[in-house]
Amino acid sequence: MKPAVTDHIEIKKYDHPTGGWGSLRSLARKARGEGLLLSGIWSTLLKQNKADGYMCVSCSWAKPAQPRPFEFCENGAKATMWDQTKLRCGPSFFAEHKVTELLDWPDHDLEKQGRLTDPLRYNPVSDRYEPVAWDRAFREIATELRRLDPKSVVFYTSGRASLEASFMYQLFARIYGSSNLPDSSNMCHESTSVGLPESIGSPVGTVQLDDFAKCDMMFFFGHNTGVTAPRLLHPLQEARRRQVPVFTFNPLPERGLKRFKNPQNPVDMLSPGPGTKMSSDFFQIRGGGDIAAMTGIAKALLALDDAARERGNQRLLDVDFITEHTHGFADFEAYLRAARWDEIVGRSGIARADLEHVAEVYSLSKAVIGNYGMGLTQHRHGTENVQMLCNLLLMRGNIGKPGAGISPLRGHSNVQGQRTVGITEKPELAPLDKFAEFYGFQPPRQKGLDTVETCEGVIGGSVKGFIALGGNFVRAVPETGLIEKHWRRLSLHVEIATKLNRSHLFPGAVTYLLPCLSRLERDREASGDQTVSVEDSTACIHGSFGSRPPASPNLLSEPKIVAELAMATVPGRSSIPWDQWVADYSHIRDEIERCYPQHFRDFNKRFLTPGGFHRDIKASKRVWETPNKKANFKLPTMLEANPDIDLSGDRVLTLITVRSNDQFNTTVYGYSDRLRGIHGTRMVLLMNEADIRRFGLRAGQDITLETHAHDGVERRVHGLRVTPYSIPEGNCAGYYPELNPLVPLWHRAKKAHVPAGKSVPVRIVS
Repeated sequence: MKPAVTDHIEIKKYDHPTGGWGSLRSLARKARGEGLLLSGIWSTLLKQNKADGYMCVSCSWAKPAQPRPFEFCENGAKATMWDQTKLRCGPSFFAEHKVTELLDWPDHDLEKQGRLTDPLRYNPVSDRYEPVAWDRAFREIATELRRLDPKSVVFYTSGRASLEASFMYQLFARIYGSSNLPDSSNMCHESTSVGLPESIGSPVGTVQLDDFAKCDMMFFFGHNTGVTAPRLLHPLQEARRRQVPVFTFNPLPERGLKRFKNPQNPVDMLSPGPGTKMSSDFFQIRGGGDIAAMTGIAKALLALDDAARERGNQRLLDVDFITEHTHGFADFEAYLRAARWDEIVGRSGIARADLEHVAEVYSLSKAVIGNYGMGLTQHRHGTENVQMLCNLLLMRGNIGKPGAGISPLRGHSNVQGQRTVGITEKPELAPLDKFAEFYGFQPPRQKGLDTVETCEGVIGGSVKGFIALGGNFVRAVPETGLIEKHWRRLSLHVEIATKLNRSHLFPGAVTYLLPCLSRLERDREASGDQTVSVEDSTACIHGSFGSRPPASPNLLSEPKIVAELAMATVPGRSSIPWDQWVADYSHIRDEIERCYPQHFRDFNKRFLTPGGFHRDIKASKRVWETPNKKANFKLPTMLEANPDIDLSGDRVLTLITVRSNDQFNTTVYGYSDRLRGIHGTRMVLLMNEADIRRFGLRAGQDITLETHAHDGVERRVHGLRVTPYSIPEGNCAGYYPELNPLVPLWHRAKKAHVPAGKSVPVRIVS
């Protein structure tokens, strides 16, 4: 594949705030590039994240009941423009380009061809995708599925599919006989889904949007808010204007949590100042040093509580809450007292005085939110990272009361909701008995494959079929070299997608590319126009109505495609009336409510409510659905989040993979990472200047990076440009997914199997 670079590379420090005029200029350029500058896209954006419109296809941040006139951010608008481009990628494109040729194209150039228009079948003789009729595609896919052992077939889901499509999809897979239902959360927040239930009995966070107006302090750990959830900057800015302390811990000084100018506020835009200071303190923590930093804060808080007790003052720990609601504090207290400050400081890279300052402010705050992203979850001990933040909040009773709680900031727009309606490889998380009773089939009861296990199955040959409801799986997963090498051995490969991406270029024996409607587009079925639903990262359910004309008359909706596949593959094997469901999506929502009554009471009546309706998250009410009915203090096994990686040797660093301001997940909108001052290339390695000198390198030099491991597998990425950057010594950073080839499959969270992409041992070899 050609490197992701352009003819004009410019790297210079960016000192401007997130948002501001830079954001507006970026959107104008993007609209022009997609042929939309003078189109109706601007009126479409006025309906983004509103009750009478559609929910953003990008991030999953909360949608307010009283939205702003422009309830979209820069990256959300880019996603909409990328989705609604005037460009089309139809049969004529594939007639001109062989798949082997397209393998050499960068990610950006593939998706830049525009929207897919017709169902396609790969022809291995011509090495081209060729048009195929919908009914023939469904019939032939069904024939191939019936030839395969269901246990060898994987049904993958991207975070973009609606609740309706996801619910139908997992039922189809289970009726067929497969429990292999991995999704994109396996690669990001599975550490949350595993860690939080052990701590508080809920796999999702406890914070709602209103809590941000009620809090009096916030933590941010490992999250680049200005890129991955920019609309969160609005309530954060309001909090900072109320003088709410915000303590941020991140290896890179991301602009969104440094400075912000609201592009929707004329006063902000016209002000000559630098914008709102978004973090009262920003600590550039060493990669993987979060457990150490949180241990230091908790240890300092315990010392402050000791001093208060000795003086006869009010306790700084919430003793009543700890006694009534928690278990395990005595062991946690012993762990804190035994922790050594020299080890805490050495591992976190943060001075003791700074951690004690954070603890002091925390001790005086009454309602605290703990926000975090993949900077906590994508480590070998990612689950322990999440649980340590819970411990810190539990010490002062900051879960289950207004203005406080744990706040995992998830990525894709419905990635959390898919799990809610049954997309899971873990049988204990799905209501299988209800499925059997309601729909007249026996679901498989064995555990299925998660994302990493799917990759191992592809490499080992046990996975024979792969169906993807969206996403770019081959590009998103680790161990890129081995995955691409072995993918072609699949018997069946089916992709349901809106645009061409790299995963589509690795055909199996039989391969289909099925184009679907976008969430923004009018979905007209037998009963009329349809509405779908999604769940945001605060566990609120929202309706989404598409009003844009379809990109092609030959597109089908995701629920329609799933229903047709099911009717062709498993006819008569359940009582599900697929035709009736897809004719009127309200029937699907009725069934979701029937299977999940706790969370979806009066689903059809409530899902179009402005601001959505909140799922019944018991932990937010201090009801703990854990085995012991308590919130649990969970002890970390050590201060090191990645204890078993080898960092010895010459020119060895710890790699942190990051996203650009001009991308969302594997979708690369362009080559302008404005907030880091990097333009015209994605092939960079951000390094501390001391490391550059120590290794005898120079800025602008091209180097090769390899994984520092001793497993007999060569993993290398060539052509990376040495780029001085503010990053802790011993750490380096580069873009995802370009550096995925360096992440071994075995380098993953121990409990959750999340690829540990924030702490990869690498070595500079040239």
